[in-house]
Amino acid sequence: MGKDFASSLRPALVMTLLFALLLGIAYPLALTGIGQLVFPRQANGSLIADNGKIVGSELLGQGFASDRYFHPRPSAAGKGYDPLASGGSNLGPASQALHDRMVGDIKALKISAPGGNVPLDLVTASASGLDPDITPEAALYQLPRVAKARGIDQERLRVMVMDATAHPLLGFLGEDRVNVLMLNRQLDAESAKPAR
Repeated sequence: MGKDFASSLRPALVMTLLFALLLGIAYPLALTGIGQLVFPRQANGSLIADNGKIVGSELLGQGFASDRYFHPRPSAAGKGYDPLASGGSNLGPASQALHDRMVGDIKALKISAPGGNVPLDLVTASASGLDPDITPEAALYQLPRVAKARGIDQERLRVMVMDATAHPLLGFLGEDRVNVLMLNRQLDAESAKPAR
């Protein structure tokens, strides 16, 4: 019994070590190397830089408070848009705290666009709290506020939102969405252009 156990133990340990090296070190290093070669920008977080300074990532939402910018979904990540504390609020539909926050958000949004129905994604946080996208309806809802703050024609802003709208992959994977950071960067670039 003892000899059989010892002869069975050696191959099991060798195989465990072999697979640990293969799947725990070699395979991840190979995939990381391929990712760096084929998709270097994406493999490094899809970071966006202005004049050599990192201003954000296409993959992570961040807060914009000024009326001059389109606002993202609310965030429950840490104290808001904290990538180190990604996660939802864990508040359920019967939560009074969630109800009160949403009612307050709806009232604040209705000031800038009275009469319209507030899109749901402007008052609900995503599961990660870091969703970089909003629906086109949520972006269009914010047109009056942004146009007024910037002194830009709403129709011009509408065209910018439509141009910034990404559509489902292959026509059915995902949904229409607008990346808030990219739209706000485009807005700043347009505002910086001299008037014709």
